[in-house]
Amino acid sequence: MSDKDIIISASILSSDFKNLEKEIKALNLSGIDEFHLDIMDGHFVENISFGQPLVETIRSLTTLPIEVHLMVENPKNHIKTLENHRKT
Repeated sequence: MSDKDIIISASILSSDFKNLEKEIKALNLSGIDEFHLDIMDGHFVENISFGQPLVETIRSLTTLPIEVHLMVENPKNHIKTLENHRKT
């Protein structure tokens, strides 16, 4: 297995949201390959996590890919909006 076979994703779920910008900037410099977001709607799973405003904020702070794990009742309702935040 080579290093190219391994992708390092940093999960944002346990971040200190009071210092999110600082944490995102530090992760940008850390050598990670992408960010991982667990998006929960409180229906499919009991927890609620990130909404569209937070995804937009994270996108504005990094050029790295953002990989999402949709734990939502109607994932199709989220896909078009999330596509707007793809790295081009």
